[in-house]
Amino acid sequence: MLDAPMLSGDRFRLGTFSTNCSSGMTVTKAPERWVNSWENNLKLAHMLDEAGIDFMLPIARWIGYGGETDFHGGVLETMTWAAGLLASTKNLTVFATIHTAANHPVVVAKQIATIDQIGGGRAGLNIVAGWNKPEYEALGLTLPDDHETRYGYAQEWFDLVRKLWESKEHFDWDGQYFKAKNVKGDPWPVHGGVPIINAAGSPQGREFATDNANFLFTPAIDLERSKAEIVELKEQAQAKGRAVNVLTFAHVVCRPTEAEAQAAVDYFVHQNQDTDAVENLVRLQFAHAHSFPHDLLAQIKHLMAQGHGGYPLIGTPQQVADGIIRLHETGFAGTTLSFFDYAEEFPYFRDTVLPLLREAGIR
Repeated sequence: MLDAPMLSGDRFRLGTFSTNCSSGMTVTKAPERWVNSWENNLKLAHMLDEAGIDFMLPIARWIGYGGETDFHGGVLETMTWAAGLLASTKNLTVFATIHTAANHPVVVAKQIATIDQIGGGRAGLNIVAGWNKPEYEALGLTLPDDHETRYGYAQEWFDLVRKLWESKEHFDWDGQYFKAKNVKGDPWPVHGGVPIINAAGSPQGREFATDNANFLFTPAIDLERSKAEIVELKEQAQAKGRAVNVLTFAHVVCRPTEAEAQAAVDYFVHQNQDTDAVENLVRLQFAHAHSFPHDLLAQIKHLMAQGHGGYPLIGTPQQVADGIIRLHETGFAGTTLSFFDYAEEFPYFRDTVLPLLREAGIR
């Protein structure tokens, strides 16, 4: 096993998600929504680092979801974003999210190794095999209709990345999708590799994740369903001689009273929802992705507006802590957290919820 901070210890891992994207995870027109400036990301990273939060995970987007706000139309590119944050923090693991179709593996292997050197072994890689057709079109690429082709390509992509991290000699690569002559990976990741995240819902995607990832990333909509799903995924990995943990994502609205938390949801989500962007987001998920179960998608439009479909943690500090403990009891190894305004709201979460999680023994 890699000796990377993200992979050591048995605490319930906490991170943030999508702070590099305009509006974060909330599809709202409210003027107080998250501004994804570098200054805000750096300010937040310093707070997370000092508070002992485990990681930051970005979303790689190349075209927004439209609507009045063009949700996720503004995005800090994830490799350079991660490099800057790793240079500016001491303990955080920072992931780069990389689309296999848009990034050559020889280049990515060197980029990840470089930012891992910058961070002293704290870089991570979130692999995306591709699903968003308008983004493919924006890049002049064709999205394969079948998942077998997408994941066959992603598998060879990662095989080549891994070979570059493992080999100390020059080598040639003659594959179905990639040809490379006399390549070598110098420099290498500090620990010989980095933690790998992959979000997958299709059978082909879950084969890929259990073959290659340290963490499979999946939504938590129905916790009973999640409990069975986690057992199945772990067994699938164990049958291959691998250990894979499962992460989810959650949206936090933490206030001194439940009424105040619900009022914030009402303001951001119900009064100021960017309805057209939500419709576009759900339509694209239905058309090309399997990261959300399709039988549940129609039921969760409000969750898509509130936190991109994330598990709702809404209420007092105790209620939010209880929700995180439920995720832990379900079998998740950790969760990302999003907020309407991360830098504004995280300090209250830090001061009121984190002590409760420590008391519960999961941090």
